[in-house]
Amino acid sequence: MGIEYDGSSFHGWQLQKSGVRTVQLMLETALSKVAAHPVRTHCAGRTDTGVHGEGQVIHFDTPSVRAMRGWLLGTNVNLPDDVNVNWVREVPESFHARFSATSRSYRYVILNRPTRSAIWRHRAVWIHQSLDVEPMQAAAEHLLGTHDFSSYRAVGCQAKSPVRTITRLQVTRQDDRVVIEVTANAFLHHMVRNIAGVLIAIGKGEQPVEWSREVLEYRDRTLGGVTAPPEGLYLVHVGYPEEYRLPIHGGGE
Repeated sequence: MGIEYDGSSFHGWQLQKSGVRTVQLMLETALSKVAAHPVRTHCAGRTDTGVHGEGQVIHFDTPSVRAMRGWLLGTNVNLPDDVNVNWVREVPESFHARFSATSRSYRYVILNRPTRSAIWRHRAVWIHQSLDVEPMQAAAEHLLGTHDFSSYRAVGCQAKSPVRTITRLQVTRQDDRVVIEVTANAFLHHMVRNIAGVLIAIGKGEQPVEWSREVLEYRDRTLGGVTAPPEGLYLVHVGYPEEYRLPIHGGGE
């Protein structure tokens, strides 16, 4: 299934023992009603509190037989308004939403203007100081390729290896918004938000362009920049081998 959600009112993706409201809890509750048995889901990438999903992908196993349209409409009618299933496909046993993925793409949205926004308050991070996109993009280029991203991951990150490969990192201005788009084979905990924090400091003129490379070379999170807030972060796409024939866009083929 392809899932989208507004992360504003969720305590992240993952089920928690406390029973707080998470995307996984809402989705599994809805799916279990359609399947008529308890369903456990597996996602492509766990998102934190406040982070949004446009292109999240999940899989689950079930002996229940339903038409694809039945899974789609039946699940959506049992979901709250801030979670939605966009597409459904049957996949072979070899498929795993997380381990079969070949890439993930995130977008980080910054509202860059003197005044805050009522509309964008949960969907972008507001920065009133002017951001210079040109040095931000120059700094981003230092992070392309395969590197040890220890300085750009959370202190408590549990990934066995800090090495990741970024294939795209682009910073653009769209009217009063600055948008950071990044694609990698996989991401470490808080990696995108930490990259955004470094690029924002450079865009403000607080640090030089070379700082992004220097932070990378430290291989020490305590010497890195500030972790940017979660509200501007979106999981926008997950890539898979063509053999699975999954939709590229959110709404269909």
